[in-house]
Amino acid sequence: GDKAFAQFLTDEIKEEKKIQKHKSLPKVSGGWELEVHGTEAKLVRKIAGEKKMGITVTFNINNSIPPSAEEDTQGQQKPDEQEPELTSTPNFVVEVIKDDTKQTLVLDCHYPEDEIGHEGEEKKNIFTIREVSFQPTGEADWKDTNYTLNTDSLDWALYDHLMDFLADRGVDNTFADELIELSTALEHQEYIKFLEDLKSFVKCQ
Repeated sequence: GDKAFAQFLTDEIKEEKKIQKHKSLPKVSGGWELEVHGTEAKLVRKIAGEKKMGITVTFNINNSIPPSAEEDTQGQQKPDEQEPELTSTPNFVVEVIKDDTKQTLVLDCHYPEDEIGHEGEEKKNIFTIREVSFQPTGEADWKDTNYTLNTDSLDWALYDHLMDFLADRGVDNTFADELIELSTALEHQEYIKFLEDLKSFVKCQ
């Protein structure tokens, strides 16, 4: 059984490498620097003209592929069709830091499942802000006792200002599109690595 499993994995790895779009991770334009730790990625950007300010965007590729992507395609595929491309749309956290304050503004953003890939209004944002809070700068653990603003019941004018605030700092639709591409490439890379590790594990006596 293990031999057949290892052979299956060998073929699967070959196939996945064949369809791999990016041999190295795509860059995000606008001066973002990428750090990757396993499945977590962090994009860091210093803001020109605001020397005491920085912005970081963190996301994790785990559970970032919407389940509906797989369900929709079953039973609809013609034999000669390529498998549909899976797209990774992770939640991401934007932290805006100003040195003069002891607080970091934290915005929890996500891609709404129903709005991905729809042609809509002109200025449709492909991501939304879900929550906003202040957290102490430099502290690893965020406090549950800090007030968190849920945007569900938020005044639209305030919400639009928050979106503009992010766009002014480089977090806009272009960024969100490139984040999807980066995340998808990272997810695929980690998947291939997982298959390789699994093959080694299965073959190990």
